[in-house]
This record gives sequence, C-alpha cells and structure tokens, in this order.
Amino acid sequence: MTEETRIAGHTGLRRNLGFQDLVVYGLLFIAPMAPVGVFGTLDARSHGAVALVYVVATVAMAFTAYSYAQMVRVAPLAGSVFTYARKGLGDGPGFIAGWMAMLDYLLIPAVAYLFAGIAMEALVPGVDRWVWTGLAVVITTLLNLWGVRAAARVGFAVLAMEIVVLLVFVVSAIVVLVRDGARRDWWSPLAGDTAFSLAAVLGAVSVAVLSYLGFDAIASFAEEVTGGSAKVARAVLFCLALAGVLFVAQTYLVALLSPVPSETLALEPARQGSAFYDAVDASVGTWLHDLVAVSKAIGAAFAALAGQAAGGRLLFAMGRERRLPHVLARTDAGVPRVALLVSATVTMAAALWAARRDDGLDHLVSVVDIGALTAFVLLHASVVGWFAVRRMAGPPHWLRHVVAPVTGAAILIAVIAEAAVSAQVVGVVWLGVGLVVLAVQGARGGPEAHGAAKGRHDPGPSRPV
Repeated sequence: MTEETRIAGHTGLRRNLGFQDLVVYGLLFIAPMAPVGVFGTLDARSHGAVALVYVVATVAMAFTAYSYAQMVRVAPLAGSVFTYARKGLGDGPGFIAGWMAMLDYLLIPAVAYLFAGIAMEALVPGVDRWVWTGLAVVITTLLNLWGVRAAARVGFAVLAMEIVVLLVFVVSAIVVLVRDGARRDWWSPLAGDTAFSLAAVLGAVSVAVLSYLGFDAIASFAEEVTGGSAKVARAVLFCLALAGVLFVAQTYLVALLSPVPSETLALEPARQGSAFYDAVDASVGTWLHDLVAVSKAIGAAFAALAGQAAGGRLLFAMGRERRLPHVLARTDAGVPRVALLVSATVTMAAALWAARRDDGLDHLVSVVDIGALTAFVLLHASVVGWFAVRRMAGPPHWLRHVVAPVTGAAILIAVIAEAAVSAQVVGVVWLGVGLVVLAVQGARGGPEAHGAAKGRHDPGPSRPV
C-alpha cells in the first residue's frame, strides 16, 4: 500500500477544488499588485531598472516552481514542502523543511493583515489600525472555517476586483504616456535611469522575491483538488508565470510615470514607501490613488486568507504524521478546523503585536521570507534525492533532476546571503529550535515520532513534468 493510498482512506479532506480555484488561491496569496509596497525600494536599489528586477526574479523563482511541479506528482498530499522533503531526503529533513516553512506560513499572513489595517487606517483615520487588523483576521478566519470551496468563491470575487483595478491603472498609465510622454527614458525600467549595475539589480532581486512568496501554497491543497496532481503542477507554473507578467508590466509603467529619479529615492529612503502612489498621484490623479489603496486593503486581507488556509494545511499534515500534536490532524465536515484555528491564533497575535508598534511592520517584514527560502532549498534537494540519488522514477534526466534544482538552490542561497542580518538571526534561531524538537522526538522514539510511518512505502515511478 502506498502512502497516498493509506492516507486517502482517512484524510478527512474533501476533493472539491478545480484548476480555477487553485489559481485563485495562488494569486490571492501573491497579490496581483504586490509590487506597490516595494516599488520605491526596488527602484532605488536597482538604479531604476525595476522592471528588469522582476524579469530576473521571475526566472529565478521559476526553478522553484518547477521543482514543486516535479514533487507534487511524486507526493500529491497536503503539507507541500514538508511532504516532498520527507520523500526525497527522509523524515528528519522533511520535518525541518516543514518547520522552516511554518515560520513563513504564520508570519506572511500577519504582514498581509497589517497591510490591510494600515491601508484602512489611512482611509478612516478615526479607527486605529489594530482594530482593522483584528477585524480582517476574524472575517477571513470565519471564511476559512466555512470551507475551502466557499473561501475560494469569495476569494475569486476579491481577485476579480484586484485585476480590474490593475487594468484601470494600466489603461490610465498608457493614456497618460501617449498624451504626455514618459518622465524617464522608455528603456530605463530595463536598463536603469543612471549607470546600469548588474550587482544592483541582483541585490534588488533579493527583495523582489518577497512578491512571489505564496505561489507554493497551491501545493498545500493537493488532497482537495479534483483531477489529480497534474492539475496542481500546472496551477503552480501558471500562477508564477502570470504573476511575473503582471509585476513586470506594472513596474515598467509606473517607473515611466515616476516624477522622482531612482537616485533621489536612494538618497531619501522615507520617500520609497509611497513612491508608487506618488507616481500615480502626479500623473493620473488622486482618484486612482484612493482606488488602489482600497484594493490593496481588501486584497491584503484575502492574501492573508489564502496564507492562513495554506498554513492550516501544513499544520494538519505535520500533525497527521505526528511531527506536531496529533490533534491538528482533526477535521470537521472536511475542514481542518483545529489546525486553522491554531494558525489564525498565532497569526493574529503577531499581527496585533505589530499593529500596536510604530516599528512593528519593519520587524515582521525583516524576517518574513527566511523560512520559506530555506524550505525551498530543501525542496530542490528533495528533487535531486528522489530522482537522481534514489532513482525512484528510473534513470534520472540530468537537466531536469540535477541541473535545474541545483541552480534553483544556488540562487536561493545567494538570496538568503543578501537578506537582512536580523532575518538571518531569526532563521538560525528558529532552525535551532526545530533541531531540538527533532532531537527530542528521536529520543522518545516509538509511535509518537514514528507511528505514522509504519506501513509506509514509496509510491511507484511518477511521470515527470
């Protein structure tokens, strides 16, 4: 009996998601207008070559998306990278991959909720941001507890709104550019508005990859999709490609509209956070500024919804394998409500703590990506382990099963090296705690650490992507 067959008999999760639902969850978590908040930072760091930054970042993250697409066919189960690393590398590395990913699945929604609170406070100054932040957590948690299908339907409406606002921006920007011309050279978003620097572009990529975190959440719903793992693999790749196109297009246009040169933004960091809105204000008008702000407030809350749902599935899978308390594996009417409530509680605590501090957002953002990037490195290693070392699918395809994942891992390690020191410290501490937990589980032995592994066998060869 394969692990997939064993689990399928008592998973408790319902298969009621289609390709469209997966794409909705992926794009909600990523957010179609994710570059709005980091445009100024990227523009300053890259010397104006902000669109090129997203081209490079899309290519870089494509290696990770491809490794996800490979491994979801091997193990079409909830848990995503936790499950894949267990398959390719063993139980210990699998736990560490899940542990590191858990850090981000709990903190990324907290950042998104805080973004929603900040945006709503700007629109309704009389109500403090922590109230809006808490309200966003409660509403989206109730939707997730209602069920993945219901949340996907509401999420689709929110995503449609975000796409419409993005299209309004694109059309308005094109009209202004045709009527008034560009404020910068037409090639500057790709070549820079000062001297081109490859090092500056690569440095900015380490920040830009934050915009993509979330496409991997699609794999967490592998046990709830109809049509098999191939649909999940296609959704992962499609979401990344679509997000890349949207990110490049909007940053290219806003860079041409920006009245502030990248050199000025670099000298005046305080202006970086509002650089996107300032460009829209100066070129199109305040009405579009307000429209984008409302869209970002609602979109951020539902990005958190998708992140909370993915985090709940990760806790569910780790609980099912007894790597976390087994109570997390309980389901109610096909919904992992215990895992979702735990995820929501931790996320709300982090979001409200940050909302009540002036520097709360800085603290969260500085550490939000380190866990996912580390887990992605283990994901690439699992591809090599499963296909090239263990040869579980027959003779490996060296380009697909060695060169691609090793290249992807090398890129991610370079990005981690460029991360803020505070993020690196948090990552090392979190990893250390995970290693202690793993050691304690190993010392206990018996069913607590290994009971779920009894009777488990590797599945047969999978058709490569």
